[in-house]
Amino acid sequence: MERHFDQELDLLNKEILKMGVLAEDAIFKSIEALKNRDKKIAETVIGDDVKIDNLELEIDEKCVDLIARYQPVAKDLRFITTGMKINAELERIADIAVDIAQRVLELLDKPLLKPLVDIPKLTTIAQKMVKDAVDAFIRGDCDLAKLVLKTEPEADNLRDLIQSELVNDYMSKDGNSVPRAVQLFLITRFLERACDHATNIAEDVIYMVRAEIVKHHPEKL
Repeated sequence: MERHFDQELDLLNKEILKMGVLAEDAIFKSIEALKNRDKKIAETVIGDDVKIDNLELEIDEKCVDLIARYQPVAKDLRFITTGMKINAELERIADIAVDIAQRVLELLDKPLLKPLVDIPKLTTIAQKMVKDAVDAFIRGDCDLAKLVLKTEPEADNLRDLIQSELVNDYMSKDGNSVPRAVQLFLITRFLERACDHATNIAEDVIYMVRAEIVKHHPEKL
């Protein structure tokens, strides 16, 4: 019985890793669509969201089934319940990619407002935070989870820089630029939200491994 339980936990691990890869890839593709002004890629991100939603439901059902059949306690119970929470965070990250792709479609028939430099940088940070957060869960690695938490201020600062530039250098100086600037403003906010979800995952990992709550308690890091 215990061997079968361990095998099913390992399968759950792999499914959550798959979910993480899909969410990270969706974020990447949404910004590639922006950089390349590629309608097909943007529409692919939107269309693929159904697969991610279905996988989220499958993982949730798996977690509930494991709890019902094996009635795990302590570390195993924390692993499964954390898996459910992380699953939801990853689905929200994929939804953010859809939000970005929709903004891209709004921009396709308009001239590019400015060279895209900082938004791709923020995307790279978001991707790495998501990947590291999921890897921290898979490996039960608190040090990697803490690294994710320590990266969040960098994402916040870059978001503030981009949004300040859009407001001060474009929106306030040229009313005609406002519709395009607003879309870029929203994309930046969406990327920072993806980083927030990665932070939530990292906090959940620390709780899973150490039964220690660090959310709202940065001094514990």
